[in-house]
Amino acid sequence: MPYRDAPRVFGALQNCRQRRQVDALRDERRRLPVVLPLPDLTQYQWLLAAIGAVGIGVSKAGFSGVGFVHLVLFALVFGPRESTGIILPMLVIGDIFAVVAFRQHARWDYMRQMLPPACLGIIIGAFVMPRIDDNVFTPLIGWILASLATMQLVNMWKPHWFAGAPHSRLFAWSMGLIAGCTTMLVNGAGPIIALFALAVGLPKFEFVGTSAWFFLFVNVFKLPFSYALGLIHAPTIALNFVLIPPIIGGIALGRWLTHAVPQQAFNVLLLVFAIIAALRLIGG
Repeated sequence: MPYRDAPRVFGALQNCRQRRQVDALRDERRRLPVVLPLPDLTQYQWLLAAIGAVGIGVSKAGFSGVGFVHLVLFALVFGPRESTGIILPMLVIGDIFAVVAFRQHARWDYMRQMLPPACLGIIIGAFVMPRIDDNVFTPLIGWILASLATMQLVNMWKPHWFAGAPHSRLFAWSMGLIAGCTTMLVNGAGPIIALFALAVGLPKFEFVGTSAWFFLFVNVFKLPFSYALGLIHAPTIALNFVLIPPIIGGIALGRWLTHAVPQQAFNVLLLVFAIIAALRLIGG
């Protein structure tokens, strides 16, 4: 009997030893730091991504025209569709800084008018985005960026063209719906919100404070949709962490530029650059 039981005993000891080894490996993995994989980029692409991150910071510090720079640069490096998920978490970081700086200037009555249609527009944009073929999506984003940049230029040169827009709930819902669709597709609803603010006569600081809160809520609302569409994943999150310092540097640079450079001339140059780069997306 003892000899018959020997293989069974040895097998039980071996299984016990294997379980201990597995448990030891599991404990060792738990102690190791989690390392997120970074995207495989060339030095030139890293440079463009860093410049785009600086542009996000500068735009959140008050130079709204810079916003088109990071949209175009990230679209050129990562592709128009994928770039939306890469940019979004960095926009949330910039929005938090903007809210901290201008939170007391928000007009919540206009926020209540704009947020519901904007959220509906985001849902529509999230539904449409995966159904657009890449060959159509790239020039579509180029046309949207070129149109928004042109709209911003016209707004700067001929502001009275948009000042007579009606102050109705229908107008607010129309602008909010368009802003929601646009921000889901291209993260570029800034000019639309600027035109709405001009139409209702918002003063400068109330516009900055209201738009800061608006985009914080809207961009946070977009996060689960971008994740569900596969636009936010481990490599993009790792890239976001790496680009946080350039964003903070861009905010500091934007504060300095506010006092050192005429904002209108600076924004015109950036918008012209954005239109040229958008035309490149249109041409493929």
